[in-house]
Amino acid sequence: MPLVAGIDSSTQSCKVVVCDADSGAVVREARAPHPDGTEVHPDAWWSALEQASSGLLDDVAAVSVAGQQHGMVAVDEVGAVVRPALLWNDTRSSGTALDLIEELGGPAEWAKAVDNVPNASLTVSKLRWLARHEPEHADRTTAVMLPHDWLTWRLTGAGSEPTTDRGDASGTGYWSATDDAYRPDLLARAFGREIRVPRVAGPAEAVGRTPSGALVAPGTGDNMGSALGLGLRPGDAVVSLGTSGTVFAVSEGPTQDPSGIICGYADATGRYLPLVCTLNAARVLGATAAMLGVDLAGLDELALAAEPGAEGVVLLPYLDGERTPVLPDAAGSLHGLRRSNMRPENIARAAVEGMLCGLADGLSAMTDTGIPVSRVLLVGGAARSAAVRAVAPTVLGARVVVPRPAEYVAVGAARQAAWTLAGTAEAPNWDPGEPEAAAEPVDAPHVRERYAEARRSAHGL
Repeated sequence: MPLVAGIDSSTQSCKVVVCDADSGAVVREARAPHPDGTEVHPDAWWSALEQASSGLLDDVAAVSVAGQQHGMVAVDEVGAVVRPALLWNDTRSSGTALDLIEELGGPAEWAKAVDNVPNASLTVSKLRWLARHEPEHADRTTAVMLPHDWLTWRLTGAGSEPTTDRGDASGTGYWSATDDAYRPDLLARAFGREIRVPRVAGPAEAVGRTPSGALVAPGTGDNMGSALGLGLRPGDAVVSLGTSGTVFAVSEGPTQDPSGIICGYADATGRYLPLVCTLNAARVLGATAAMLGVDLAGLDELALAAEPGAEGVVLLPYLDGERTPVLPDAAGSLHGLRRSNMRPENIARAAVEGMLCGLADGLSAMTDTGIPVSRVLLVGGAARSAAVRAVAPTVLGARVVVPRPAEYVAVGAARQAAWTLAGTAEAPNWDPGEPEAAAEPVDAPHVRERYAEARRSAHGL
């Protein structure tokens, strides 16, 4: 039986899974941590990949990398990294994003040009920041790659041609999913001059081989890898609760949202992946648990002991600033505290509800634009929380199911590797298994209403 490997190079760690190419069954897996922070030298990713994959890849026939989106890897003419990569969650480029929006004539012009409105996360904003704030590094930069591009390039040998895919390219701010093409004029506008970018490979195109002879697939972004691993189909939406929170769905056509709430991405199959992203998700629960002096299981117990709406306590969970809505300098805040409701269980419940309310707004934005959603798949580290599973149907206002636990980004990358190996028109039909239903929703519209009221009061939105 041929084996394939999928690599998930995420913000926090590198995960490697080896799967049966025919069935998708996971044969073995491993992981290694990444350094914390909002900028990381790419060598740390490579070291983690080597550690996690040690002994795992000797007999695989194909491999693929799915990586955290948007990160800026600036390299010089010989491919040396110029400075540590700025990651998606680095908000110092929020000001340059606003400048770029204004220069092109407003958000609608950007949505029309590249299906996205610049924010601090997008690579185009980071390139402008580099040119403006670190001219000595900008002068040395001759090419830019995304994290998965750089790792794929290292896997195929530093003398190979850098490549990317439609999914990850669509999150740069200088590639259009609608036109299926780069916008070199926008890249030059951001950076002040032209620089090289990776070639966009087809969804299942082989882009090289590893030193051991395994085929290397084009790879993709982490959200696109998750969609592929889950076997996402039209009518499904995913709410992913990792370091960031994302809501995304598969679409047959591109999305252009001039409000900037919905990012008009491509997926890894030739279709499209409209997506909403928040900066604050699973770590909100960890931080709240630490504040209350309990572990995550204790936080669940507290949150489940409170009533929906936490007796009026609302948490705006902008602990690391926020991307959606655009509040890069915001801080988290508690609202509605009174002596009568200031209890640990209400704080715990407000943390769960606040984290989910931002994603519920994203889900509503999608359905308001006509994207059909018949069920929500809840994934990511925080999806294991009993409180999250209980609260999600009420806050999201949808039928929620929880897929069986798996590293879906890495599994999606492995599925792409199997597709490349097979050379077929469609990806292999891997069955992800039947998900389990979450709790039944409780009629509690006041939860989102109070969240919206607190946000208006604190931020005017």
